[in-house]
Amino acid sequence: MATPARPLHARWAGVGSALALACGLGSAWPALAQTAALPATSDEVTIVNGCPLWPYAQCPGADLRHADLSAKDLRGVNFRGAQLARADLRHANLAGAVLDDADLTAVRAYALNAPGVSLRRATLVGANLEMARLFRADLRDANLSAASLEAARLNLVNFSGARLTNANLQESKFVGSQLQNADLRGAWLRFTIFPDANLTGCTGCPEGW
Repeated sequence: MATPARPLHARWAGVGSALALACGLGSAWPALAQTAALPATSDEVTIVNGCPLWPYAQCPGADLRHADLSAKDLRGVNFRGAQLARADLRHANLAGAVLDDADLTAVRAYALNAPGVSLRRATLVGANLEMARLFRADLRDANLSAASLEAARLNLVNFSGARLTNANLQESKFVGSQLQNADLRGAWLRFTIFPDANLTGCTGCPEGW
């Protein structure tokens, strides 16, 4: 009597299905990757007075006074000349952003992450920048009178010509910073350090650094 054929199709059915699935996913992968790279939809983006609050947004002169920007990813944005008085920037990311000539009076920016930010001639009177990370920021000719930069990381920041009168600078680290012709009269300098900083022409800067 002839031996019945062995049901090979059943044995390999699972493998065939797996291969088919893998092939299908392989062909679909570029589409999936493209979908993941798409910009956020309008439903996911906060827009304030016509300014979309996403990375690299172009919003020069925008009116963002009192806006809640806390924890927003705003790296690379152009806020040149923008109005940000009393805005909430706590824990926000402004790495590489441009805020030259912007008004940030009394802004709340505790633990702001802003390495490389440009704040030339910006107004930061009474701003709270405690624990901020401002490595290599450009603050030339900025007004930080009565601002608080307590425990801020200010490595290699350019404060040339900046006004820091009556500012709270205790425990701040001005490592390698540029403070030529800056004004620190009345600033609180408890435990503040200035290793390798350029203090040429600085008014109110401590001696011995």
